[in-house]
Amino acid sequence: MSGETPREGGWSRAVDGLERTAIAVLLGLMTLVTFANVVLRYVFNSSLIWGLEVTLILFAWLVLFGVSHCVKATAHLGVDAVLALLRPGPRRVLTILAGICCLFYALLLMKGAWDYWAPYAGLDRTSGRWFPTGFEQTRDQAWYVTDQVPMVPFLRWLEPLINMGEEYEKLPRVVGYTMLPVGAGLLLLRFVEAFAGVIRGTRASFIVSHEAEDETAGARGGTGG
Repeated sequence: MSGETPREGGWSRAVDGLERTAIAVLLGLMTLVTFANVVLRYVFNSSLIWGLEVTLILFAWLVLFGVSHCVKATAHLGVDAVLALLRPGPRRVLTILAGICCLFYALLLMKGAWDYWAPYAGLDRTSGRWFPTGFEQTRDQAWYVTDQVPMVPFLRWLEPLINMGEEYEKLPRVVGYTMLPVGAGLLLLRFVEAFAGVIRGTRASFIVSHEAEDETAGARGGTGG
């Protein structure tokens, strides 16, 4: 059945629990902030000035957590019209080639995510066009802050660490952008896990299979006429 996964090790279950919990918490926080803003606007003629920006950050985190989790759950949509025409042997070969492409993409995404995030954390970008060959000196951008989100006290430890002891008046951008390398790392991890499953024969595809269509057609047939 589509979405089913083989038995997992402890580390895989831990990552799965992290993703599921994070997705649930992010959805809850987005709903709470949006609801509070609606109540404040229409009942008290006020608003959380930082509400929209926080919601956008939470939504970005939600998407990146969801991308990696959907690889694990075989929930990404794809076109398998050619695969469906092939015998099991050639189909497996093409699936492995697709997996190699996915790993290559995830590695590129990981490099791009690090290179974008690193300056905001006071770190250096990697050198090399496609794959990291080292680090190159990068202009520090750790002082960049969000537009409206106020600084939260429990993150004050970032000030001596990356901002030379200067106080942040608003939340530093590095906090929101941290999900870029984290999300790319989770995606790479999930592609490695999925690729290993294809090699071992415990997983047939990286995308939603036609079983989902069969189930939908069966449901329609059961409710018809």
